[in-house]
Amino acid sequence: MLEIKNVSKSYGSKQALSDVSISFPRGEIVGLFGENGAGKTTLLKSMLKLIKFEGSITLDGESISEKNIDKLSFATAEHSFIPNLTPSAHRDFYKEHFPSFSDKRFKSLMEFFSLPDKPLRSFSLGQKNQFEVIMALSQGADYILIDEAFAGNDIFNREDFYKVLLGILGENETVILSTHLIEEVSDFIGRAVLIRSGEIIGDVSTLELMEKGDNLVSYVKRAYNYRSDRVSKALNDLTDGEV
Repeated sequence: MLEIKNVSKSYGSKQALSDVSISFPRGEIVGLFGENGAGKTTLLKSMLKLIKFEGSITLDGESISEKNIDKLSFATAEHSFIPNLTPSAHRDFYKEHFPSFSDKRFKSLMEFFSLPDKPLRSFSLGQKNQFEVIMALSQGADYILIDEAFAGNDIFNREDFYKVLLGILGENETVILSTHLIEEVSDFIGRAVLIRSGEIIGDVSTLELMEKGDNLVSYVKRAYNYRSDRVSKALNDLTDGEV
């Protein structure tokens, strides 16, 4: 169990997280949703102890440290690989440092994405993001954190990947997927967590929504008090008085 208790984080005068408490059991695919600046990336980086924060984050009751950090992996659009190395060189490096690294999963995903074995600096943005996800999934971690790692990938590639993801995950692996693509991932996640202005404002299972005859997009719009008339109002304001 990954447990976040009363976590707060500020950057100067800006409060990025405010007393966040939430837990993630093993064996889930979780969508983490929120507007730009809502605190999604800050929450993920706090889980990884990449930034300092107030509160506590534990894995199976233990603080995150070098003893258990290998149970967490991270795929980020900021990229964490070494540009001059090839995918196979990265694989060899990971295998030396992560005993649970899955060479089979690495090879299968490399083939799925049709990535070449050449220095990462020559990859397109979409290919770089694909490689980030490959390494995060192959590390052998129990918790795989993915932060907006699908920029530059076409919709067909993304949809096929979600299907592959469902097929390869073990029963004890949890994926926490931070994305703006709410409608696109609604059929692949089992739980949705909503964050706004550094606070958790929603946490629901997609099965629960389905049983109520509801859907994820409608749930998110209600949670964020989305106004369906905002576009027409803006257009009216912009064109008011024009002949």
